Amino acid sequence: MILFYSSRNFRDKIETMEYKWLNKNQNREIIVFFNGWGMDGSVVRHLQFDDYDVLMFYDYNTLDTDFDFPALNLYEKRHLISWSMGVMTATLFNVKYDSATAVNGTLKPIDNSFGIPEKIYDLTIKGFSEKGAERFIKNMFDTECPLPEVNRDFENRKSELFALKQYKANEDFKYSRVLISDSDKIIPTKNQIAFWNKEANIKSGHCPFLLFKNWEELL
Repeated sequence: MILFYSSRNFRDKIETMEYKWLNKNQNREIIVFFNGWGMDGSVVRHLQFDDYDVLMFYDYNTLDTDFDFPALNLYEKRHLISWSMGVMTATLFNVKYDSATAVNGTLKPIDNSFGIPEKIYDLTIKGFSEKGAERFIKNMFDTECPLPEVNRDFENRKSELFALKQYKANEDFKYSRVLISDSDKIIPTKNQIAFWNKEANIKSGHCPFLLFKNWEELL
């Protein structure tokens, strides 16, 4: 079990990361979405659900890998879509998926060769401020992907940066599909290519979601 608590004040006792149902309509298949650092559901708000229930996880200040995912055994098929830091955190939970898509992330997201270079990540933490957070988030989104209005405060995002550095992926986890943007300013494209041994296959920055109209396109 991995269990970390940040120094932030919790509204209630929180035993794992946050989660939210984006769609819960008794469909036969579910998509589990592991979001990126500092985000909430606003980044994928435009995606159509079609015939899928969608459960989103985010805010990785605290991870309890013994957490029981709500009601996943009720679905005929379970699909994983993870983005950015979520690509790593999703691997820490003992859940079997019928498909798993990694979007602009690796199992070593803080790494000189395969992720964000360690010095850059440490400097980001050291110099993190309101303006620094704004610059960082702007780099996550290119001009074709407008900044979402994320409902998470500064201290919450800052403590999440510290927490993410403590986690190590389950490197036995297998993704069935990998999407790599050709101009990623957060997790450098070349480092993603080196990790997955695959070429970039979408024309976008770190956030590619406006290229898609529905969740099924990401499977």
